[in-house]
Amino acid sequence: MSKHIRNISFLSLKLVFILTACNLPSNATATAEPNSIFTQAALTVQAELTQSAAFSTPTLPPAQPTNTQVILPTIAPATLPPAASATPVCDQAQYVKDVTINDGTTFDPGETFTKTWRLRNAGTCTWSGYSLVFDSGDAMSGASPISIGTVNPGQEVDLSVTLTAPASNGSYRGYWRIRNTSGVLIPVLGGTQGKSFFVDIKVGVSGLFAVTSVSMVVSGSCGGFNITANITTNGAGSVTYRWVRSDGATDTVTHPPVNFSGAGTQSVNTSWSTTASGAKWMDIYIDEPNNQQFGRAEFSCP
Repeated sequence: MSKHIRNISFLSLKLVFILTACNLPSNATATAEPNSIFTQAALTVQAELTQSAAFSTPTLPPAQPTNTQVILPTIAPATLPPAASATPVCDQAQYVKDVTINDGTTFDPGETFTKTWRLRNAGTCTWSGYSLVFDSGDAMSGASPISIGTVNPGQEVDLSVTLTAPASNGSYRGYWRIRNTSGVLIPVLGGTQGKSFFVDIKVGVSGLFAVTSVSMVVSGSCGGFNITANITTNGAGSVTYRWVRSDGATDTVTHPPVNFSGAGTQSVNTSWSTTASGAKWMDIYIDEPNNQQFGRAEFSCP
């Protein structure tokens, strides 16, 4: 080997030694074995690599999901059918009151009298050419038909018929109606079973037990009305009754009989819980002995 090449090799080895000496521990000496120097340097590099591996790269939390707008399907609003409106009634009457001859009035056999009812045209058609006609029961020789003239919707009219008391003693009742130009009997609000208004009399029975009068008293207010009927009789006997209301409700209660030991007055009561606006009334119907309707207690809600 030439001297020049040996010099280059020596310089290269010296350079490696200087570079690795930078990593030698502070207690290393210059006289240390070259192999031990290289071994020490390798161990130092390995330790640094091991130390770096001990600190693992921190794991970042997973990205939070972004808010995704959920589009719900559009639901069409339900379409309700229009509310049914009440169908106007062309022909309809409403019983208002008895103008003459209260129910249960006593007549002598063959006596003539005039019965008058007050009714209202409760329909939408004008009564023109309409008639008062006998319907059923006891006709008492009343003429039928009887023209009632022209009555506009909402107008009241007094309808009269001349009658004759039957020849025999007893109780009698006749039912009457209004007939239109087509021959149809029109319905009656407040009438008997929605059909008729009537005349009710007694013939030659003034000496028999009977209810002679009823006075009505109302207390309470809208939402809870109390009705008292003060029943007066002409002697001893038992009275059965039922209530009659302006809304047409049927009294299905069997009320205990009211027993009289002699002529006098006793009271019975009922109530009506209503908040419906408008005028109202309550009557009492005496089934026995009179078969007669008495009243009336009148009241209203605003």
